[in-house]
Amino acid sequence: MVNIDLIYVEGCSSTPETLKLINEVVNDLGIEAKINTILVENSEQAKQWKFFGSPTVQINGVDIDPKMRNKEWFGIT
Repeated sequence: MVNIDLIYVEGCSSTPETLKLINEVVNDLGIEAKINTILVENSEQAKQWKFFGSPTVQINGVDIDPKMRNKEWFGIT
């Protein structure tokens, strides 16, 4: 099973469309996946979830954007 985390901040206008796209891809590929939506509310949570910006998508704990995988700065503004 694939574990997909959609990490976001309150009011992010891209989150609903991103969640819809994730569901479409999972269904189209016919894979078994657990999709978690995770609301980040403070800096500690941002560090915990390796949150770079809203929304962030991780598959099995790995950011889908290869450029973000080695970044060390996390946070919300």
